[in-house]
Amino acid sequence: MTDLLRRYFRLDDYGSTVRTELIAGVTTFITMAYIIFVNPAMLADAGMPKDAAFAATIWAAAITTLFMGLWANMPIALAPGMGINAFFAYTVVLGMGLPWQTALGAVFVSGIVFLVLSITRLRELIICSVPMNLKLAISVGIGMFIAFIGLKGAGIVVDDPVTFVALGHLGQTPTLLSLFGLLVTGALMSLRIRGAILLGILATTVLGMIVGAGPVPQGMGGIMSLDVPSFMPTFLQLDVMAAIEYGLISVLFTMTMVDLFDSMGTIIGLSRKAGLMTPEGRIEGLDKALIADSCGTILSGLMGTPAVTSYVESSAGVAEGGRTGLTAVTVGILLLVSLVFAPLVGVIQSYATAPALIVVGALMVQDIRNISFDDMSDALPAFLTIITMPLTYSIATGFGMGFISYVLLKTVTGRVREVSPVMWVVAACFAINFAMR
Repeated sequence: MTDLLRRYFRLDDYGSTVRTELIAGVTTFITMAYIIFVNPAMLADAGMPKDAAFAATIWAAAITTLFMGLWANMPIALAPGMGINAFFAYTVVLGMGLPWQTALGAVFVSGIVFLVLSITRLRELIICSVPMNLKLAISVGIGMFIAFIGLKGAGIVVDDPVTFVALGHLGQTPTLLSLFGLLVTGALMSLRIRGAILLGILATTVLGMIVGAGPVPQGMGGIMSLDVPSFMPTFLQLDVMAAIEYGLISVLFTMTMVDLFDSMGTIIGLSRKAGLMTPEGRIEGLDKALIADSCGTILSGLMGTPAVTSYVESSAGVAEGGRTGLTAVTVGILLLVSLVFAPLVGVIQSYATAPALIVVGALMVQDIRNISFDDMSDALPAFLTIITMPLTYSIATGFGMGFISYVLLKTVTGRVREVSPVMWVVAACFAINFAMR
């Protein structure tokens, strides 16, 4: 068996071993396992059945991760992306008032678009056409948005009729528990402990049980069960025609662009870290990896979850020596095993998952250090992208404000040649969308 794995995944070519790849896979799984609890909680806010969302999250992530490992032979795990799921739940469903079935239809269509972009050279054209400052600002803005959702879910930030937002009542038990979770998670991450976010969620959940703020599982059956939940309540519930009839140009564009940027950035970054990139910048299996990613988005729409995307947490496995698809296959198998922990979904409350959103947001905001603020025609669009995402509670609005302001500023300052045709088209689409609201 070991020899078969060594030959299939070409471990000798990459200077790796079966043991190293298995350890890397376990490490990646531990660091990303928080998503199997956080994603269903966010989808439940959008009105989706929580148990089915839990099952759909795991099956979509597991199947796509196995596909990535077996076909592309890359040590990259996939799961519903933080940012895409926030856009799905809080912008499209809650913000625009669309049924979650229509939102799933939009996920499916964006997956088709992403697949077309992945098998043509259009993806490189789009990626190269967007200035680096805006790419970085998009990541930072999404991080701010996710953190804002977490702060709101924790009760740290609340509505205010005068100032719109204000500090919440920090003495309330759920808020105190969230603050505890934030402290524990932050401390564990500072100590570089693997699975810090997941451990923070579990520690907060246990403390919530002790103080009577959350349900206590009854025996082992309340923690794990072989009677795994079904994804059938969300399977094939997507409404593609409704998504198309709504004319969700900005929604489809935003989903596709976020997925595209996340995937390209993560895959390139991980490949560089793993030593899989040649000096000329070539990455073996890049095309297969992007196709696997786009197929995962299509599968997500069918199964009932926001788009899966390449997970940056895979860097933990790469740091442990993961170099091939055997790492991803290990993650995929562990994801399927985690189905038996479905009873925990009903135990873990929002006060336990809110700190995870805040921490993930903090991680994404770190890209701000790479944004250049020297030139105002670059700085202002980046700033507008970042600030409008959380303040308008819409990732799509942040995209639009950034793209439109970039095109206008470059034009009025006589630097129109710096604006690519793709940027003109994208900005025009967002401008039309804003005008029709």
